[in-house]
Amino acid sequence: MKPVSELLRQNPGELRTVRPEVSVFDALKLLAEYEVGALVVMVDSRMVGVVSERDYTRKVALQGRNSKETKVSEIMTANVFRVTPRTGTRDCMALMREKRIRHLPVVEGERVLGMISIRDLLDDMIRDHEMTIAQLESYIHS
Repeated sequence: MKPVSELLRQNPGELRTVRPEVSVFDALKLLAEYEVGALVVMVDSRMVGVVSERDYTRKVALQGRNSKETKVSEIMTANVFRVTPRTGTRDCMALMREKRIRHLPVVEGERVLGMISIRDLLDDMIRDHEMTIAQLESYIHS
């Protein structure tokens, strides 16, 4: 089981953030532009929440609210599950499954280092399985 810090090193993407006073509509534009499913909500350098496509669907679209008038702070998830860089990938997968979430901020103290998604974890598992298969095939054929 590898630590999350290794995933962040392999996929050094920029942390995608939004401020709480931004409209949900503008946050949706950022999600589309960055091709991500969630943004960390920040005030200065402090994480105050996460806003996701799921938040939009459940708290704006299904409730008939207007995304141009609704602020991110009104729909974001404020009590965010988070992991440290030392948290193992299997532990992250278990937490995501148990809590039915798709994104986890990686935090060291108060500093947000990045965000991992269920897709990041699945891609990593697939890479590991492919490497194991290749090694076994090499062993069998030698």
